[in-house]
Amino acid sequence: MATATKRSKAEKSLVILLLIVGGVLVSLPFLWMISSSFKPENEVLAIPPTIIPDNPTIENYINLFTSMNFTVYLRNTIIIVLFSFLGLLFNAMAGYGFAKYEFKGRERIFYLVLATMMIPGQVTMIPVYLILNSMGLTNTMTGIILPGLAVAFSIFLFRQFMMTIPDDLIEAARLDGAGEFYIFFRLIIPIAKPIFAVQGILTFIAGWNSFLWPLIIANDESLYTLSVGLSLLQGQYANNFALQMAGAAFMVVPIIIIFAFFQKYIVEGFTMSGIK
Repeated sequence: MATATKRSKAEKSLVILLLIVGGVLVSLPFLWMISSSFKPENEVLAIPPTIIPDNPTIENYINLFTSMNFTVYLRNTIIIVLFSFLGLLFNAMAGYGFAKYEFKGRERIFYLVLATMMIPGQVTMIPVYLILNSMGLTNTMTGIILPGLAVAFSIFLFRQFMMTIPDDLIEAARLDGAGEFYIFFRLIIPIAKPIFAVQGILTFIAGWNSFLWPLIIANDESLYTLSVGLSLLQGQYANNFALQMAGAAFMVVPIIIIFAFFQKYIVEGFTMSGIK
């Protein structure tokens, strides 16, 4: 018994040690990026390298908004994120409709929505581009936002979660005279907070990191997002590594902060939706 206990403690210690080593190795590039973003340009490539800047400065972050159009890129990214949250509401309504309404062809339409998840997004970009071009929406913010409002995976998650809500609860609200919109906004949404939390986080990350579609649909630099701006930064200031690190940190840190605070909702939302 004692031998088994010692072996169990040794295995646990080994696992903890491996996790610590792995965590340090994974964190090193991120820590180096943050540190280098506060270094002068001549200190980034100094030998021996310094983890903590000898002469910390925020000049690199200032240059992002003075030398580059990061103010415009940030505005566009925030607009995309906000409209993505509006699309999240539409996806929730669609998921609720598939879960709780009986109508002809419901299952077939839902399976058709699921089938779109099997198609890589790169395959549909050209057809979507041609459709938007025929509508005169290329090189516009509307053309950037519109295709991202409906997301099959989001509809699927909402539908799976809302299937668990008892029908008797909804029927009781209807008998009390509640309308359908009242039921959805005052009854369903509060119950579905976990799945709204996880989808909200995923929606923010997708909107914040939007790169390929804005790059394809927009020719005007005034419509570019932060991700596109970061790629331009790497081309125009290829030798200024401190400025590049500042741009990368500006992109990554908000996502890290949000994920750190809300990661439990991601696990909870996926678990309650039947996905493990």
